[in-house]
Amino acid sequence: MTENHDPILSPQLSGPVLIIGTGLLGASIGLGLRAAGLSVYLQDISPTAEAVATDIGAGVPLSAVQARAEAGGEEFTPPSLVIVAAPPDIAGQVVASALNTYPQALVTDVASVKVQVLDQVLASGADARRYVGSHPMAGREKSGPVAARGELFQARPWIICPHEASSPNGVKMIRALAGELGSIITVLDVYEHDQTVALISHVPQAMSSLLASRLQDTPLYALGLAGQGLRDTVRIAASDANLWVQIFAANAQPVVQTLYGVREDLNRLINTLENPTGPGARLDLAQLMSEGNAGVARIPGKHGTSPTAFSRLTVLVDDTPGTLARLLADIGELEVNIEDLRLEHSTGAQVGMAEISVNPSKHDGLVKGLSERGWKVVK
Repeated sequence: MTENHDPILSPQLSGPVLIIGTGLLGASIGLGLRAAGLSVYLQDISPTAEAVATDIGAGVPLSAVQARAEAGGEEFTPPSLVIVAAPPDIAGQVVASALNTYPQALVTDVASVKVQVLDQVLASGADARRYVGSHPMAGREKSGPVAARGELFQARPWIICPHEASSPNGVKMIRALAGELGSIITVLDVYEHDQTVALISHVPQAMSSLLASRLQDTPLYALGLAGQGLRDTVRIAASDANLWVQIFAANAQPVVQTLYGVREDLNRLINTLENPTGPGARLDLAQLMSEGNAGVARIPGKHGTSPTAFSRLTVLVDDTPGTLARLLADIGELEVNIEDLRLEHSTGAQVGMAEISVNPSKHDGLVKGLSERGWKVVK
């Protein structure tokens, strides 16, 4: 057989890679692939976004490469892989166009919904054998190429969603892509993907936004009393509204099915709290809380264990340079490994609270050791 560079036959990840869409995900992928030594072309409908992605080193504009080739300055090498990082409402159309424009390339997309994209690709009549959908479960509240980070996908899930006609070697290439960017790979079909992300991503966004909307008319003095619980709950409410309008519309049915269950629980809680001293009310509240405890305990933490497997303590940390570093150094000298760490800042005071999770067998010794070194352990 003669050598053929069609990715259906050659699953190795190699350049050039074309990234269509230079927002947060597209530019971050570009940075990661450039760091791995691959050649990356960039294309975006927004000249500004493309220019910013170019300036931060995510790749070179496809138009510039093609212009130099037309002028005889260099030979144009077509991309072997096209990554569509376009918004969900047009991702399928862009994938279909890329399949037709680059007949030797494998095409993937990184949209957060997969059924709609696949339906659009199949309906287009393009060569769907060269399409493999995927979805990196990574992001930030900030958007655009300015927020891009090459390490964005490190140790984060990357879901690969092949369909019946997908080339097996095409799937291997997307595995290679995700692996090169440091992701943890999961394979789901498009329907299971959309149902899964509805529960673990889309409904949490809806709940966070709904709660945050209640803060619009809240007096500032009341918001100044808010602790980390409120901040944690509404953090993702700062996400890009335009993007989430598209996500909710594209994945409406799985989201609605989950919200039906949430509505039942809300009605149950409301009915109970309307008569909190009535027969069985306290038991029902306790059951609701315990059901929540059980759900949280099922979320994998470090090394796949439940976060509840660790013991927590809180240490007051002055808001001065080097204080946190000194705390971490002291914990290391006490030969205790930190399983998790998060900081909470005290409103109106120059002090923070470092919540530290450790192996339960190390908890008491760490409290004693830190106290002896002058740290105030409050929990």
